Amino acid sequence: MEAQEILANIAFTTSGALVDLVDKKVIVILRDGRKLIGILRSYDQFANLVLQEAIERIFVGNRYGDVPKGTFIVRGENVVLMGEIDLDKEDNVSPSVASSIPESALPQLLEAHAAENVTKSQSEQHKAAMLRSLRGFSGEGAEGDSY
Repeated sequence: MEAQEILANIAFTTSGALVDLVDKKVIVILRDGRKLIGILRSYDQFANLVLQEAIERIFVGNRYGDVPKGTFIVRGENVVLMGEIDLDKEDNVSPSVASSIPESALPQLLEAHAAENVTKSQSEQHKAAMLRSLRGFSGEGAEGDSY
């Protein structure tokens, strides 16, 4: 193989892999679980992203609502997953998978989402307490956690 052929077949494993996604609609999932959808306009060597016309998609059960965010800058270390959205398939989502709510119902969706997060947090705290008491796990920042 010639050097140019080898270079043409090497997959980018750095932020250079994002060059094909510029000016395309992408979904970005963040470490805190938020899901952002927008047009990728720019990025840097740390995978910091600039999303234009960004929305935050909030799911509760099989319903979702979109909260407009405008231009959004995402720090690269917070990105868990990013991918291009197929514009043809985006509008043809099956109602059995998920359905959009009207904009007027967004406050109720946000309240339900907040309540769901509280329930999840309480469940995680209970699970952590059980692991500490029954299985001998230590809490975060507990003894033996320092250098």
